Amino acid sequence: MNEQSFRAWVVDEVEGQHTFSLKSIDRNQLSEGEVLIKVHYSSLNYKDMLASSPKGGVIRNYPMIPGIDLSGEVVEDSTGTYQVGQLVAVIGYGAGVSHTGGLSEFARVPKDWVMPLPEGLTSKEVMMMGTAGLTAALAVQALLRHGMRVEEQPAILVTGASGGVGSVAVRLLRALGFSNVTALIRKPYQEAVVRTAGANNVMDATEVFIKENPLLLKEKFDFIIDNVGGEVATHLIPQVSYGGSMALCGNAGGIQLNTTVLPFILRGVNLLGIDSVNIPRADRRAVLDRFANEWHVFDELTVDEVGFSDVADALNQLKQGTHVGRTVVKVIE
Repeated sequence: MNEQSFRAWVVDEVEGQHTFSLKSIDRNQLSEGEVLIKVHYSSLNYKDMLASSPKGGVIRNYPMIPGIDLSGEVVEDSTGTYQVGQLVAVIGYGAGVSHTGGLSEFARVPKDWVMPLPEGLTSKEVMMMGTAGLTAALAVQALLRHGMRVEEQPAILVTGASGGVGSVAVRLLRALGFSNVTALIRKPYQEAVVRTAGANNVMDATEVFIKENPLLLKEKFDFIIDNVGGEVATHLIPQVSYGGSMALCGNAGGIQLNTTVLPFILRGVNLLGIDSVNIPRADRRAVLDRFANEWHVFDELTVDEVGFSDVADALNQLKQGTHVGRTVVKVIE
């Protein structure tokens, strides 16, 4: 392997035929950028599954190398901003969607996307977080800003709790001292994952759908981190307590939200949108610093490490809904 000829997972579409395969490519097939990185680790997210799937809806131009997250060492930097050998990470931006991404042995990216790893955070650990961890951290921070206090031990619900974002969110809440956390799951085998992460209570997804098109229901949760969207979010908003908040950060259950103004004007409910793609660089770095220090929560996370050649199988598990926790891809041999 060298920066002239190396392996990458490539998704392509020619005359309506979709392919996703591991190929040998050269650096001329990478998108433009000032910084060349030898990738050590990547991670798999819901968006990576969409990117690798036919009609996934996230890739507009083919061929493309998926992988919205990557970590590794700097090989070249034409701007002189980073030193050769310096450990860095790229999380989000356009990587793996509009710009060749992290499921490659080498990646080339704009210098403004690159974040040096803070002391205390390894290349693998930063990918144990990746976009999922960043999203979870931003959701937790948003709820803290809107009145979620440990001393009050509010009722908190995390949907999609066995997935990447959800499991990290549950773990963060536990680390912060919240002890009234309910995890929403769909399958019995997911309970062990959320209990290990720190959930005190478990709720089956079918319990959300109390009745069709609810307006206002019994106030059940003070704060919600929703990774599902769609009908799950629609039915949960009317169950948020007075002055409570929902951090909305996922759409695995759909992009439509069918609700009324009543929860917002009668209970003062806050709906907080969480974006992890285009947030300011300083906010990203602040989250990485917290993961390296007071939020160093990598123990008790469910993490599956897969080899580079096993990416397609791991993404298929994500597509089939049998994936739990975080999946880290070891790119280096």
